[in-house]
Amino acid sequence: MKIVVLDGYTLCPGDLSFDALSELGEVEVYDRTEEEKVIERIGDAQIVLTNKTVISREIMEACPAMRYIGVLATGYNVVDVSAAAAHGIVVTNVPAYSTDAVAQHVFALLLTCVSRVHEYHAQIQQGRWQTSPDFCFYAGAMEELSGKTLGIVGFGNIGQAVARIALAFGMRVLVHTRTQKPGWEHVTFVSREELFAQSDVITLHCPLTEKTHRMIDADAIAKMKDGVRVINTSRGPLVDEYAMTDALDAGKVACYMADVLSAEPAKADNPLLTACNTILTPHVAWAAFQTRARLLRIAVENVREFMKGSPCNVVNRG
Repeated sequence: MKIVVLDGYTLCPGDLSFDALSELGEVEVYDRTEEEKVIERIGDAQIVLTNKTVISREIMEACPAMRYIGVLATGYNVVDVSAAAAHGIVVTNVPAYSTDAVAQHVFALLLTCVSRVHEYHAQIQQGRWQTSPDFCFYAGAMEELSGKTLGIVGFGNIGQAVARIALAFGMRVLVHTRTQKPGWEHVTFVSREELFAQSDVITLHCPLTEKTHRMIDADAIAKMKDGVRVINTSRGPLVDEYAMTDALDAGKVACYMADVLSAEPAKADNPLLTACNTILTPHVAWAAFQTRARLLRIAVENVREFMKGSPCNVVNRG
């Protein structure tokens, strides 16, 4: 079979490779594919792998040989799954591969905020410690996480991993989720309004839907504690970025930490790029080497199982 990888660079930027796919068929790998080249590059391929390149109904109709689309991620909104089902195309994803990496990144952001390690390091490089009259100096107030209240919105694999880490830090953990999970007697399940009102730190781990789009808007922020910290490693559009910028400027939100924005790559006019008290990373919470290696291994296995006639991780079953 012919296999095409439309946008392989973010998964394999040089430290991994798609060589394992070569055991399964003729492989063409592209770092990136512009919209106008998608149909040409898929051509007569039966198997297509994509990360963020959109595969629409029109593309499926223009590429009738296509029988399988493997999404190199957990989210699969880049594929019209209904159209794929109608055309007999199997669509798979890679679930739960990044749980530990994303949970780790949540606390990397939070610890950056409360421990100010980056600020201290920068000032030492500028010579401040070397000229200090005392054995230490202060770059700003540091805080302990122990005793603070962490509110988790969404309680899937990542939300649960974040809760375990928070409890180890001695934090009080509140959770808002549609379905309460058993075995979590050390966390408190609350309404979203209660979570907003009581949390010192709020971290988002819910999917992007019509109901969650801009769930953190001016009204929601007004219900939060003064000086709240907000973390978003889920989806950028969960947050109204203009309302968040206003809240940062006003001091209502003490810090906004995000690995995602409403449009990616970031647009130059995004207000959060120049907002005060923000810590941003470029959608890399998922991208630890071990995490990407796991994703690649599962993605190849998805293709192998499809070719054997027993597809797994299918997201568009009838």
